[in-house]
Amino acid sequence: MSTIFSITAWVVAGWAGWTLAEYVLHRWTMHEMAGRGILSREHLRHHAVPNHIDWTITILSWIGIALVSGAVTLAGWLIGGVAGLEFGAGFAIGYLFYEILHWRTHWNEPVRLGRAYELRMRHHHFHHHFGHPMSNHGVTLMFWDRVFGTFEAAGRVKVPRRLAPAWLMDDDGVLRDEYVTNYVLVGPAPGEGDARREMLARARVMANLVPTE
Repeated sequence: MSTIFSITAWVVAGWAGWTLAEYVLHRWTMHEMAGRGILSREHLRHHAVPNHIDWTITILSWIGIALVSGAVTLAGWLIGGVAGLEFGAGFAIGYLFYEILHWRTHWNEPVRLGRAYELRMRHHHFHHHFGHPMSNHGVTLMFWDRVFGTFEAAGRVKVPRRLAPAWLMDDDGVLRDEYVTNYVLVGPAPGEGDARREMLARARVMANLVPTE
């Protein structure tokens, strides 16, 4: 029993380590850098056009998951033996969970199991996207935002219609009833003038401002 508890503790510690790394990378590497460097530039591009899929970046991101997770796990084993290996495995699991959750937040309906958690984190994350990009950096946890003073309670988030994820809307492009408490759609529907709005959005997000409607 003590062995199982030890393994679980180190895996959980590794996962917790990832949540801190997630916050640090998202805040300081991607936003504080304000477009300086490829990570910051591509991330802020995601803020300007969150529904755009760049498969090159996506594939590189998943390769990054494999490389970073493997490197942390190997380093953990070399430094701390079995305990370090377990810590690295927990870190890798946290990284993988983050990537899946972030993808789902922008592209998929919330799952039934864990729906309350998903909805809460999506609301937190969309305040970051469409309310205040320098707050709410945690994607899988709000804890580090509270620790570092960047937590903001997400009110009714104004989501530009042209940037709204499909799961928020019905087939007619109207906000679904279950989301009206936390979100409101603003601005014109996708169409004429989008190229100009996207250009303005790119300029704004590089200054850590919300995209234009």
